[in-house]
Amino acid sequence: MAMTRPDAGNTNQKKVKRCPWAVSELGMAYHDHEWGVPAHDDRLLFEFLILEGAQAGLSWETILKKRAAYRLAFAGFDPARVARFDERRIQRLLANPGIVRNRLKVSSAVENAKRVLKVQDEFGSLDAFLWRFVDGQPKRNAWRTMSQVPARTSQSDAMSRELARRGFRFVGPTICYAFMQAVGMVNDHLVNCFRYTHIR
Repeated sequence: MAMTRPDAGNTNQKKVKRCPWAVSELGMAYHDHEWGVPAHDDRLLFEFLILEGAQAGLSWETILKKRAAYRLAFAGFDPARVARFDERRIQRLLANPGIVRNRLKVSSAVENAKRVLKVQDEFGSLDAFLWRFVDGQPKRNAWRTMSQVPARTSQSDAMSRELARRGFRFVGPTICYAFMQAVGMVNDHLVNCFRYTHIR
């Protein structure tokens, strides 16, 4: 799957302002090119559902470092392929040092893939299902400090409830809100961040 995202422009300027959480080289690249950009590709949406769940209790930097290994281990985040992973495949994943080797998280990824297929059958795409929670349009916030950014919202609460009702796991309200931020359902770049006005 092609993972290119819209170019952020020249980000090598010394005085470029970013959200304060983007401090490492990996974190800055993710911030500058992906975080908050509206995503509508089902594989990418499934990828972020799995990665945000895997991040629970860990840092996002840890997940970014393991992202390439996750793509290999989880068949390019093709939900139809992941849904077919059997116990033998799960055991292989649990022996893979490139990913988070937590049985609950690995098993939930496989189970969530099965749920994605059901959602696709019902709504036509995972994209159509998930973007309903923001009425199909990104919500543009105007935070000035990180302390203003919420950990959850009524929309992420609603998404969490519906995903859980459908059998998804590792989809609590804060995980769902982090997911919404990542895939551009909300623009939570601070107003003084150069990406805030780049993302439309």
